[in-house]
Amino acid sequence: MQFHLDDMTCGGCARSVTKAIQTLDPEARIEADPPNRRVEVTTHVPREQVAAALRAAGFPPREP
Repeated sequence: MQFHLDDMTCGGCARSVTKAIQTLDPEARIEADPPNRRVEVTTHVPREQVAAALRAAGFPPREP
């Protein structure tokens, strides 16, 4: 699943996004792309739960 995160602008943001997702699924595969403000997530966790974790971490997603 892919998310567009307007607030993910740097490597520190990408680390925060990664940590938020890994709290739900430590085995999730996460590819963050701060310059394009996108994150690709491979996980068994439902999309809405990942989106909720991103919102809670301060990175509200919008659809790509």
